[in-house]
Amino acid sequence: MANAQRGGLGSPPGAGSRTGLALGVLWLLAGLLAVRQAAVVLRLPPERRFTDLGRWIGDNGVLHVRGSLYDTDRFTGTPFAGLVLKPLTHAAEQSLGIFWTFGTLLLVVALALVAARSLPGPVPRRTALLAAPVAVILTVASLPVRNTFTLGQTSIIPVLLVLFGCCPPRLAQGSGRTSGLLIGIAAALQPTVLLFAGLLWLTGRRRAAAATGVTFVACSALTWVFMPDDSWTYWIHHIAGAGLGHAPDGLANQSLHGLLLRLGLHGPAEPVLYGLLAAAVVVLGLRRAARYARDGQVLLATAVAGCTAVAVSPTAWQHQQLWILLAVVGRVGKRRADRLAWPALVVLVMTLTSTALMPDNPFLRPLGDNAPLLAALLAACVVPFLSRTAEGWERPLPTPVTEPQQGRFAWVPLLRFWKRPLTRPNVLLDLMLMRVGYWVYSIIRAQATGERSLAEAHGRQILGIEEFLHIDVEHGFNHFVAGVGWLTDGMNYYYGTFHFLVPVSLLAYLYVRRPGTYRWARTALSLATLIALAGFWVYPLAPPRLMPGLGFIDTANGPQDFDNPDFGTLTELSNQYAAMPSLHIGWSLWCGIVIAVVTPKLWMKCLGMLYPLLTLSVIVGTANHYLLDAVGGALVVLSGFAVQYALSGPGRQAFGKVPAARSESDPLPAGVRLSR
Repeated sequence: MANAQRGGLGSPPGAGSRTGLALGVLWLLAGLLAVRQAAVVLRLPPERRFTDLGRWIGDNGVLHVRGSLYDTDRFTGTPFAGLVLKPLTHAAEQSLGIFWTFGTLLLVVALALVAARSLPGPVPRRTALLAAPVAVILTVASLPVRNTFTLGQTSIIPVLLVLFGCCPPRLAQGSGRTSGLLIGIAAALQPTVLLFAGLLWLTGRRRAAAATGVTFVACSALTWVFMPDDSWTYWIHHIAGAGLGHAPDGLANQSLHGLLLRLGLHGPAEPVLYGLLAAAVVVLGLRRAARYARDGQVLLATAVAGCTAVAVSPTAWQHQQLWILLAVVGRVGKRRADRLAWPALVVLVMTLTSTALMPDNPFLRPLGDNAPLLAALLAACVVPFLSRTAEGWERPLPTPVTEPQQGRFAWVPLLRFWKRPLTRPNVLLDLMLMRVGYWVYSIIRAQATGERSLAEAHGRQILGIEEFLHIDVEHGFNHFVAGVGWLTDGMNYYYGTFHFLVPVSLLAYLYVRRPGTYRWARTALSLATLIALAGFWVYPLAPPRLMPGLGFIDTANGPQDFDNPDFGTLTELSNQYAAMPSLHIGWSLWCGIVIAVVTPKLWMKCLGMLYPLLTLSVIVGTANHYLLDAVGGALVVLSGFAVQYALSGPGRQAFGKVPAARSESDPLPAGVRLSR
């Protein structure tokens, strides 16, 4: 399992200074994240800090318990953990957790540095330099490590011991006794780590595998001598800890056993099916891990074996899922556009909650709830990681790009450093980023709440300006719509449905049929949405339906109770005072412009531009926006297109054949080159 010898690549002039700058920025960011995490923990009230550590140092903790460690089912570690970690927890008790926090931080940094040093070679010098701070950033930001900091857990110790036992070349090339000793101790702390003995055996390190087993047995036997009752309770009564801690069918248990229980399987059928699935995952996962180890990808092999342990463990709590993050080192895909999809998936799963990963609906929510388990199963059994001899390992297929094209407005300066990709991006990566981007947008919009009085004052300002301009038509049109039943129902349905349906459908069409235009249009829409968020923060605005005493009719929700500060149930779901600018108009105008750009016939262009006009009538007729909100929505989307224009030029470009459907013999269009 030894690493291949590293190599270095030459660097162009100026690359050293850029690398040094990037290195400094990354280490600064890593330090800030680490300091912030430590500060967050130490600023918590004592009763909310180190809640898991309280199982050790509390009044009924391990250090003070007179009976069994497992009398309350709160302690879930092995008896060996209770024996050897007492000195550490005693130090935590004496230092009130301060030394414990910084000790955990040092362990996290050590783990990240070992992982960064274990990348498969040859590794370019720039990559080797940047890998360490990136590893620290990803590790500190991950949910398992954040849990470890906040709760005061020791789960990072087994992971670090296994990395030290598997990855350093000196240990891998030695007799195996040291590796076996380290992994055996880790297994005594966390029994599923014993799976690594199987990995050692499959890779020809038989002595290390035997040493792992002997060390595990010796540590457990030592505990039986000093703590026989606890050892009996853990290993016999609870069958290696099963049933300790939280309920195994809870979402916190990200294992196959927990998933089957959540699906409603109980009785004899559940353990039988769980045993069959676990055996299949172990066989497939360890065989894959052994293959990557023989290929020189020792860190990936360790991650795959760890993901296997997470999946098959009877209970896999969040603090035990750090193995999944290590799978980020696997390379997947021969195209450059595909290379980031797997790392992005792993990082998102390991840093965000389920509500951020998936929308809250009955079809997609289960994917978010079980995302860590699914990621572990994918890494262990499914994802086709490339071998170091595979085509595209070092040089994935490049993406065709074009220089910014000058449009009809020659006086507008273009930022020439932006190269416009022409092929469609990876669909999984784009969907993930869209979902996370919309989640961030929803959070920011929900938090951009001003006081009710300020939002209503801004509403009166808008109405005053419209009255001065003689365009205050909202009240009359709203009452006209409310008086026609079919018109009211149609506009309510339009308002709640087309706002998402039309842009998503248009993006899907562009992705399939016009990949070059897709990137251009998607970026403009994203920029417009970001600009709109600034409007929500700077100018909170009450929509017409929430303006008291003016007689507007809320066609969707009925009369509002203005004596109730919540203004109905909708205010619990989103910020109701984010009316300026109107993204209903912004997104619909974006659709109209894109349709006008991509369609060849005049009637199609006119039909596309009719969509924002229909949307304007709907938002005014339902009393959700003022006319000036629509002007604001138009300005933000035009600003998004303007920024996109400055970056990459106009959207209408003759690219010849769609690059994603090109054959190797097709020449690239003029001005197009391959990015490296």
